[in-house]
Amino acid sequence: MTYWGMDHKTHEGEMVVNARVAKKIVKVFHKLYDERYQIRRMELVDKYKGSDFQSIEADNTSAFNCRNATGSSSWSQHAYGLAVDVNTCENPYVHPNGHIEHPRCVKYGNRKRENPGVIHAGDKVVKAFASIGWGWGGSWGGPWDYQHFSASGR
Repeated sequence: MTYWGMDHKTHEGEMVVNARVAKKIVKVFHKLYDERYQIRRMELVDKYKGSDFQSIEADNTSAFNCRNATGSSSWSQHAYGLAVDVNTCENPYVHPNGHIEHPRCVKYGNRKRENPGVIHAGDKVVKAFASIGWGWGGSWGGPWDYQHFSASGR
């Protein structure tokens, strides 16, 4: 997919999702492109040998990754291709105690930041995913997964 980079230029990225939601996801990213929403990078998690931690460290926007949900023995929605993580550093996973595992992303725990790529309740990113019926992890009551959108809302 073509996306706007943090450098204000267009880039070509890759993303794998479940075939039954592919057209919807393309629609979402088309809206984000039209809005010039900035994305750091969009690469397959394969580049990081399937490591969710390394993909987050790279601030990678991605979807399919065959792994368990964070802190669970059950499959993540990512394992089914039914979840997308967007700008993983600017939108960190925050544990209920406020801990963020990625040191360079800690500053984005302050959700009042207006940096490029930061997602806020009701903004264009949340609305784009809501338009296809997907929920946002930033609305969870804790932990908060500000990068996460999924078909199930979890």
